[in-house]
Amino acid sequence: MTKPKKNGFTLMEILIVMVLLGFLVTAGVASYTSSLTKSRDTKRKNDLRQIAITLEAYNNDVGSYPLGDGEGEIMGCDGLACQWGEAFQNGTTMYMVMLPGDAKSTQRYFYSSTDGSYFQLYARLENTKDSDIPHEGDDAGAYNGVYCDNPAGSLNCNYGVASSNTQINAGHTLIYE
Repeated sequence: MTKPKKNGFTLMEILIVMVLLGFLVTAGVASYTSSLTKSRDTKRKNDLRQIAITLEAYNNDVGSYPLGDGEGEIMGCDGLACQWGEAFQNGTTMYMVMLPGDAKSTQRYFYSSTDGSYFQLYARLENTKDSDIPHEGDDAGAYNGVYCDNPAGSLNCNYGVASSNTQINAGHTLIYE
């Protein structure tokens, strides 16, 4: 009498396949999460560049940049604070149909201009290893007192653009986190 032939996989084979699948899923999720972070950071950089171009157009029309309110808002909508996510309009001139807001609902952009002769615009990048963030060794820099979460916040902005007549760190101490 012959032994019946066994069909199927052994327990060891199934465990090896499950472990390999686990590694692949983990690597895929990590890669996907990293790509989402980089995508949001790219959007932030592009938003700030577009806002900067708009502020230059405003300066050409009005003769100065809009003032900041001290809490990160642009005072350029008929003398009132322009709201992130709403129109940037002064009188009958529409500068942006929608002044973009940060990709994360818990973060915001920060605008600064004390006298209208310059502007500084800040954001918080999630990827702290980004080459556009100032670094000192392994520590990423941020601008002390420039909050990208809320006016009384604690999350310092770490990236910015400025008008050509000033530097992004002028008036703001660079700290390393």
